[in-house]
Amino acid sequence: MPDLLTIGAFARRCGLTASALRFYADSGLVRPIRVDEESGYRYYSPGQVSAALLVRQLREIGLPLERVSAVLAADPAEASRIIDDHVAGLVSQVHQARKTAAAVKATLGTPAPVPSVRLTGPVFTAAVEQVLTATTQDLPVLNGVHLEVSPEAIVLAATDRYRLSTRTLVPAEPSTSTWTATVDADDLRLAMPWTRRQHELHLSLHADEISFQGDAVRTCRTLADDFPDYRLMLASLPEVLTRAVISRNALVACLERQYAPQIQLDLSATAVTVGTEAIPADVTGPPISLSFAVSTLHPAISTAVGPDVMLDVAGSHLPVVVRSADDGDLTTLAMPVKGTAE
Repeated sequence: MPDLLTIGAFARRCGLTASALRFYADSGLVRPIRVDEESGYRYYSPGQVSAALLVRQLREIGLPLERVSAVLAADPAEASRIIDDHVAGLVSQVHQARKTAAAVKATLGTPAPVPSVRLTGPVFTAAVEQVLTATTQDLPVLNGVHLEVSPEAIVLAATDRYRLSTRTLVPAEPSTSTWTATVDADDLRLAMPWTRRQHELHLSLHADEISFQGDAVRTCRTLADDFPDYRLMLASLPEVLTRAVISRNALVACLERQYAPQIQLDLSATAVTVGTEAIPADVTGPPISLSFAVSTLHPAISTAVGPDVMLDVAGSHLPVVVRSADDGDLTTLAMPVKGTAE
């Protein structure tokens, strides 16, 4: 059977080791199509790749072998239920582990947190949501929101290398300390439904976590790696050539009517044209055209604060600075794609 794959070739296609394939074969999950009686060599069909990949993914989330077998044999609805039950169990274990870890650290005399900063829960939650769209799981340190606390302000920053968002908040009262931390974005997403319901939040930095105190206490992990120097990035931008002030809602609505993955923006004296649709705008500087992936530009505009956004353009292939202000300011850098000329 010339189309069969050796165990080594099959393992490379599936991202598994040969020993793992032998283990799964002996477990009855992915059996070889043929085993040579004399040499013992195992051969697999290319059609088995999808099953092997599924087994690998299920094992990556820690699903026990008997549950993997049940998923492979089940219809899609039952398979989804098995996976959801397993993930729910993992989440419960994590919550219990954190509670236990907190109790253990208390007995060890964990260092006291730095003085807390006080914020309104809904305001803080909205600010986090505005910058979270710029996080990414591509690199661990970029899957976080960077906090900078000073007596005058709290700055939140996040970047996925194509976008950079910074949001400035004024605390309910001046902070008595200055500190920085990068908070795990996944933990923040889980905490936000609770923080939104808190009229008042007190943020404190501990050794390896941020605590939020309201009617209870929630914690989020901090990331150990250094966050990129976003202030240097902002300071390194060239001088603005063209600036446009435009209605945020009108621009968002226009972007949501675009079905192509990439769109062109043309900035002229009285309008910003998106594709073929012109939106009135106050534009200063020479006309310029830029192309964007909609998935990059839309979140940069839709998360803006206030009724208007300001677009600062230094060149057709340079990051566009999207600025807005209302109870603090929000700044987002959006990287255009190549393909247009000034």
